[in-house]
Amino acid sequence: MSNYDYDLITIGAGSGGVRASRLAGGYGARVAVCEEDRVGGTCVLRGCIPKKLLIYGAHYADYMEDAKNYGWTFDGVKHDWRKLIENKNAELSRLNSIYLNILKNNNVDLKEGRGVLIDGHTVEVGGKQLTTENILIAVGGWPSMPDIPGIQYAISSNEALELPVLPRRMVIVGGGYIAVEFAGIFSGLGVDVTEIIRADNILRGFDNDMRVSLFEEMGKRGITIRTETEVRGIEKDGAIFHLRLGNEEIIETDCVMYATGRNANTKELGLEFAGIEMRSNGSIKVDEYNRTSQPHIYAVGDVTDRIQLTPVAIQEGHAVADMLFNNNTRTTDYKNVPSAVFSTPPIATIGLTEEEARVKYDKVDIYDSNFKPLVHTISGRDERSFMKLIVEPKSDVVVGCHMMGTDAPEIIQGIAIAMKCGATKAQFDSTTGIHPSSAEEFVTMRSKRD
Repeated sequence: MSNYDYDLITIGAGSGGVRASRLAGGYGARVAVCEEDRVGGTCVLRGCIPKKLLIYGAHYADYMEDAKNYGWTFDGVKHDWRKLIENKNAELSRLNSIYLNILKNNNVDLKEGRGVLIDGHTVEVGGKQLTTENILIAVGGWPSMPDIPGIQYAISSNEALELPVLPRRMVIVGGGYIAVEFAGIFSGLGVDVTEIIRADNILRGFDNDMRVSLFEEMGKRGITIRTETEVRGIEKDGAIFHLRLGNEEIIETDCVMYATGRNANTKELGLEFAGIEMRSNGSIKVDEYNRTSQPHIYAVGDVTDRIQLTPVAIQEGHAVADMLFNNNTRTTDYKNVPSAVFSTPPIATIGLTEEEARVKYDKVDIYDSNFKPLVHTISGRDERSFMKLIVEPKSDVVVGCHMMGTDAPEIIQGIAIAMKCGATKAQFDSTTGIHPSSAEEFVTMRSKRD
């Protein structure tokens, strides 16, 4: 046993930090985890889970509207925003309790407060200094705000999850996944939503057909998207906010939300005292084994700015614990990582976009399908689904798969397994479809796009 207080101290009790800590504790290591907020991190407390619960809540408006043509009649329907928030918070508390029990059951000491590095083997938390042989940094990210006049009047996604009342009008600044997801949430709950983006389309980095298709669907739902537009300042007049745009136009609204990116949560963490190399954006440099420039200090999750997804952080944390305390050195596979945007309708994707594939390969074959789902042939809703396969013709391997439409994340999760196995288009074609379903389109697409 070493002379240190602990074998591992983890700074940050989010998904990646908890996975690494509880596994290390289960392997017999002496482990402490430092957390300045509740245990659970961004995903459980301020991201995936609460956001998805609000998305579920907003979708009931669609279900009730669509049900009319299926013979259902609803009288006196109304929505109680406060009730939704109360129930969402109760679920987060339940999950927080589960995480606390996981740590306790694996003999992990929870230290409440922000862990700060004093040197390469010492962490200060709650006014006490603790020594450790290894350190894991898993502090995640935090919403970033631009430096413009009046930015103090804007909220981030953190506050959007806790609004005391629903505004009548809302402006969301940003075109990434967080922005389009919240646009769908609030629009579905009856808020008049305007989304402002600097680019010419939403979801930069996603397949262009998905971007165009979602833009059109959001417009059908009454969401106004102002492209190639910049906010120069925000002014407050009583309960009303005025946004001054780059062309000097003024937009009036009841709430302003910014979703213009997230930065690594590394400020005032003492990384400089441990000699840890950083990138210019504040994230931590690591190698394939999640090691920082100091071989006994590791970092996982959003703080490394690799792939900012909860399941990836969990895989990275698992790999660190295995390498340090279970004699199993391995790396995380970042190829063909599936992801989803829980927009309305949702998008899910795995592999290369068409644009990426055309750069990588001499030639690619594109198969796609744009259709109205069976449910909406009676519901009357003007909503379409779009599905797309990208194939490298020499090997016949499917190198990209994209879908916009109801249940896209559930469908793409299954396809992700096939793509991890290197499935070919011929294997897709030989697979029997489940009829009638939207998912069967992926095994019935036969005609290449010109």
